Amino acid sequence: MPVKPPRPRLPSLNALRAFEAAARCESFVKAAEELGVTAGAVTQQIRQLEAWLGFPLFRRLAQGVELTEGARSALPKLTRGFDTLGQAIQDLRAGHEGSALTIAALPCIAQLWLSPRLAALQAAFPGLQISVSAMEQPPDPRREPHDLALFYLGPETLPVDALTLGPDVILPVCAPALARALTSVGDLARATLLHDAVWREDWRRWLAFAGGIGTIDPTRGPSFSLYSLALDAALSGSGVLMGRMSLIAPHLRDGRLIAPFADAMPTGDALTLVLNSQASAHASRREIAHSLLETQAQPAQIALPQSPARI
Repeated sequence: MPVKPPRPRLPSLNALRAFEAAARCESFVKAAEELGVTAGAVTQQIRQLEAWLGFPLFRRLAQGVELTEGARSALPKLTRGFDTLGQAIQDLRAGHEGSALTIAALPCIAQLWLSPRLAALQAAFPGLQISVSAMEQPPDPRREPHDLALFYLGPETLPVDALTLGPDVILPVCAPALARALTSVGDLARATLLHDAVWREDWRRWLAFAGGIGTIDPTRGPSFSLYSLALDAALSGSGVLMGRMSLIAPHLRDGRLIAPFADAMPTGDALTLVLNSQASAHASRREIAHSLLETQAQPAQIALPQSPARI
């Protein structure tokens, strides 16, 4: 009677994941960001893997770490293994009837653009289950597969299977009471400028575009870690926000925000829906994407001043 040999014993899957991410990213810190843990946790997992193997995987140098030759040669197979495992899980999820449509989105897009549309989307697609993940960077479809992804992308980074919701523009916006005091761009020198921490350079870019960079300090004013917090401050009358048209258009339409100047500056990117092209993705993803696309108002539909007010 033949005896089936046992499978080789494997080390901790978490330790292997930590090593694969650190080796691929060539950084313990970047691996920690990808895995959602601390750099110390990645270091500890790799030390455990090295202890299990009985030899080092990295050379510890004064300016960081470097992969050993053996670790470097094993990395492609490990990466393919984790990608295959991720795809198998995606296939398993897709094979379940009533599986949720998964959407990855930039936090501000998830909060301000997507969330208000979810009720109408579920009404249009009865029984549809939706799962939304907020993340700062577009997910790698091989490791973090989502049916749809919503991010700002430029033409140079546009995937083949993507739908753009129109080019985006930025311009100052504020509560109506503040707008009455802003008759020219120069009046911004006396206003509180509100900043999003990620888009901190937007004020500098717009002032250069509108002709106010020499007389107005673009760094003045409070900074917010979330765009939604900066928007709340603008709605309450606390200052002037550099608004992204794709996110603040509803508030311009209902009059809660005013755009004092007509200088709308193109950002060079667009709010973009990226569709998962894998066969295991949600069957209705394309139909749902087009439904979302139809809800986007274009900047031309928003009333702006007829002529720009200069300094």
